[in-house]
Formats: sequence, C-alpha cells, structure tokens
Amino acid sequence: VPLEDGDPASPRGRQVNGEVSGAPRLRGMGDPSLRGATAPGGSRTEVMAEGWEPGPALGDGDGTPGGAPQPAGQHEEALMTELSELVQKVVKSSSWWERHGVDISILACSFLLLPAGFLCLRSAQAIPFLAGVLTLGVVHHTLTVKGSHLASHNALTESKSWGKVWAIFFIELCSAFTVEQATYNHVKIHHGYTNVIGLGDSSTWKLPFLNRYVYMFIAPLAVPILTPLVALDLLRNVEWKAALRTLCCMFLGFYCHYWLLLHVSGFQSPWSTLLCMLLTRSLLAHPYIHVNIFQHIGLPMFAADRKPKRIHLMSLGVLNLPRNALLDWSFGHSLISCHVEHHLFPSLSDNMCLKIKPIVSQYLKQKKLPYNEDTYSSRLRLFLQRYEELMVHAPPITELVGIQ
Repeated sequence: VPLEDGDPASPRGRQVNGEVSGAPRLRGMGDPSLRGATAPGGSRTEVMAEGWEPGPALGDGDGTPGGAPQPAGQHEEALMTELSELVQKVVKSSSWWERHGVDISILACSFLLLPAGFLCLRSAQAIPFLAGVLTLGVVHHTLTVKGSHLASHNALTESKSWGKVWAIFFIELCSAFTVEQATYNHVKIHHGYTNVIGLGDSSTWKLPFLNRYVYMFIAPLAVPILTPLVALDLLRNVEWKAALRTLCCMFLGFYCHYWLLLHVSGFQSPWSTLLCMLLTRSLLAHPYIHVNIFQHIGLPMFAADRKPKRIHLMSLGVLNLPRNALLDWSFGHSLISCHVEHHLFPSLSDNMCLKIKPIVSQYLKQKKLPYNEDTYSSRLRLFLQRYEELMVHAPPITELVGIQ
C-alpha cells in the first residue's frame, strides 16, 4: 500500500484518557505527574491525553536479541511496516469490486439520480419539489466531496492517466476548484503534515472574526459562493494552461447546472434558478464544515521541527466519527468513520478503508497507541463550549518529552 510522506513510526506507547482539547504532554516512563481526566460529554476520545508514556508493544518485545535496547529508528520503522504488511495482505486479497467498484458504483448511482432530481423540481407541489432539492443536494455533495476526495488521492483507479481525468472532472467541473491547488493543499500539506502548526493544522477552516453561532450554523451556507472565489484567487499560483483549463471547467459546470434548472426543471427567472443552485449546493454544507474541523482541531498540535513520526502523528491527531448513512454515502467512509485509517493509508478507497478498519483499530490498541473516536453531537457541544479556545486563539503545541 503506497504511503504518502511516509514517516517511519514512532515508539509505541500507552495512552491515558485526558482532556479533549488541552495541550497533551507526552512524557517519559515513570513520570509521577501523569494523570487523566474524562473528556467533556463522556466522549470516547481515547487520547487527548495529559499523560502518555512510551512502553513495550504487546507481543513484540521491547528490545533487540540479547536484551540490548532496539535502536529508536528501527523501532519506529517496525510499527508502520508491520501495520502496512497487515493492510497490504487485505488489499491483495480484495477484488477490484472491493478496491474500486463499490465507490465507483455509488458515484454512478448519483449520476443516475440527476434526471429524477431535476424532474421533481418541475412540480408545483411541496413534497415532490423538496424531494428534488434533497436529491440534487445529496448528489452534488456525493460528486463534489466523495468524488473529489477520492480523485485527489487517485483512489478511483489504478491508472494514473485515468486518475488525472477523474480529478479534473470531479474537482474542477463538479467542485469548481483547481486540481493542482486542491491536490497540493490536501494531499501534500494536510496529509504530509497533519496537525503541524502552520502547515497541516486545519487553520484554513478558521474564521476567528466570526462568533461561534455564525460560524457553526450560518457561514456554511456561503460555501458554494466562497469555494469558486478562493479557487479563482489560487489560479495565480498555477501555470496559465492549468488556469485556463480550470476556468473552462468551472464555467461548464456552473452553466450545465443553470441550464438544466431552466430547461428541464422549468424555472422562470435567473434569480430563482440561482437561488435553487445555492440551496442544493449548500444542503450538506453544515456537516461538511463540521467534519473538517471536528476530526483534527482540538487534538494535539505539533511544531514542524518536533513532530512525532507518522504512526504517532496520525493516531494522535486524527479522529473518527460514528457511521452515518447519509454522510457515508455523500462524503465517504474515509472522511467519517475511517478517517484514522485514511490518514494512515490515504491511497485506499472509502470501501477499503472500511474493510481495514478492524485491523487498524485492533493493531493500534494492541500496541497501546491512540485510536480516537467521538460522536458528532459530542464534538458539536465541545466546539460550541470552547469555540474561543479552539477556533480563535492559536492552538497550543504539544510537548514531546521522552520520545524524541
């Protein structure tokens, strides 16, 4: 399984439950100050730890033959290598349908639902009209979130050439963003430097000038408007050919949506058409914003020159939410209940992340590594209660003591 920015694994350790969004300290063994506290709302977040001490892995020994301590570098490499081998066995034994077919079928079904959605909007009755709005809203987010996310990681196909085609289609045509900047910001920065201050710390999602209720419940409605505006600004950083391609794809995507609403759904005025476009494109914007902040912000943050190795970085700084039928379909498992697995093995499809989830969770727990899980409602309460600390002020840097 190819790994992006594959830092070797850090030493294993034992987590102690602690405060969800504090500044956890990773201390050496035997530190008398180790203490734990229950996460707000009784969440199952396992490692927002005040104390976290390195220790031997279960069934793996804690040293080299002869009793000599295992070199730190080898010890770190061994963890990620062992987990990668376990996952690779599952991937090799999986069929094409499991690796790619399931997710491609979900995207294909979404396309097949488009005619029904546009036709429902022709109705003057409330129920069919709302069914059309719901259908187009879910389809839009399935294509723009799930499709774009999988395409950015080339997880839809094993062909790089087709991967580029799908990336342009889903990211530029459907999502109105530029492939180069989307891939760089998400794959290279966010995945390569997850929860590293100033790089992959999810700070792009913060708008500190907004109060908590505006940010959490009103601002998401502006996502369909802000996304293309941000994309246009980022076009300054790409080649002119890529910028021209992006502009053409963005225009084509918007115009097709607008034309279909006018000529298939029967809207009579440009303003009513644009309003319907905004409504359908912002239907799931609230969970989209929430998911992006819930799964990283409030977890340990690190300095670029003192971040832990890959397996510790991902297990400490990533959180899984429970399965949800609507969000699993429209966003994908890798963004909801398998986000830890996705950050460890980002090239796998949503269905494969779901398949390896029991292996990854069992392995991390056996090795006494964090495996963060919490509910959507618990994270929402946490962010409303501690919005100033989490979204306005600079996050504290986690102190790494005893495991460098």
